[in-house]
Amino acid sequence: MEIADIFLALLFGCIGFGYFMHGRRSRNIVTRYCGIALALYPYLASSTLEMLAVGIGLMVVPRFIEL
Repeated sequence: MEIADIFLALLFGCIGFGYFMHGRRSRNIVTRYCGIALALYPYLASSTLEMLAVGIGLMVVPRFIEL
């Protein structure tokens, strides 16, 4: 792994934890599941660009989808 991959994984993991906690407190299922996905997907990403694109996409999803 490169330094950028490790940094992005740490960054998106922390943001995912925050999304998960916010979703749990506000009982928002979309935010909660996006938080879980943000914390886990860096282990599956194969490139830095892919990790960045998926991370930004998952951060934007709760803004537009409400259940």
